[in-house]
Amino acid sequence: MFSLLVTIPANAKWSQNGVTIAGGHGEGGATNQFVYPYGLFVDDDQTVVIADYWNHRIMQWKNGNTTNGEVVAGGNGAGNRLNQLNQPSDVLIDKETDSLIICDLGNGRVVRWSRRSGTTQGEILIGNINCYGLAMDDQRYLYVSDIGKNEVRRYKFGENNGTLVAGGNGGGVGLNQLIYPAHLFVDRDHSVYVSEWTNHRVTKWNKGAKEGIVVAGGQGGGSALTQLQYPVGIFVDKLGTLYVADEQNCRVMRWTKGAKQGTVIAGGNGMGAGANQIVSPMGLSVDRHGNLYVADCRNDRIQRFSIEKHC
Repeated sequence: MFSLLVTIPANAKWSQNGVTIAGGHGEGGATNQFVYPYGLFVDDDQTVVIADYWNHRIMQWKNGNTTNGEVVAGGNGAGNRLNQLNQPSDVLIDKETDSLIICDLGNGRVVRWSRRSGTTQGEILIGNINCYGLAMDDQRYLYVSDIGKNEVRRYKFGENNGTLVAGGNGGGVGLNQLIYPAHLFVDRDHSVYVSEWTNHRVTKWNKGAKEGIVVAGGQGGGSALTQLQYPVGIFVDKLGTLYVADEQNCRVMRWTKGAKQGTVIAGGNGMGAGANQIVSPMGLSVDRHGNLYVADCRNDRIQRFSIEKHC
């Protein structure tokens, strides 16, 4: 996955005004609208796929086309037929098979939809799972967070049980526990980063570890720079710097490796639909140039914050 190779300078800054690259036309089911975009994934060519949660569909927006997206999975109302989705919360692109892997939260399953034209339905990869977030490593293992069991498992394609890689000791604040594991990121060493929505922290689980390390937040919910308030989307660059969509603080934060507090790099300017505002940021992704993409959930739009060029 190209996203494992993004190098972002330690002193990088981003434009404070985001550009709307998808949505932004109010709440609705047209192809230029969303109803609460959740997870998103940016491909090599800056194509963006978005889990359009309350429209029960996955949308794809090609780079440069800011007027309309296309429905690439679901879009047939909420339901559990193979041509339907129910509250999809996350999505990623598997380039090997040119398909979408989707966390179909409302149906308790992970599904795969081919990206080939003419595809009208998906196939179930994993059933009976309260999945929320997805990630894939360079060996094409799939990682899925389970908000029912408060755990993260790694799956080989074709298996339904997977291997426990984080949590699994009930919900709690212990370092061997998770509460509401939301989004995931897996680095080159196969360490798993987990945003814990109701623990207000992000933990890093080294490969084979029985407990996690708190790498952001963990000081209770709040708006101080040492705190997070319901963190969701996460991304980690090559230096091990962590980027977090801090949902209820309406901001995106950057935590350098080992830091006890983060810095605000986008949003944090109150509630509103201004270019420098985001309301309930959910999904977070970074393209290979270091530009930041944020699912601005309550504004029903996707914002791109451009990395500022260094001389």
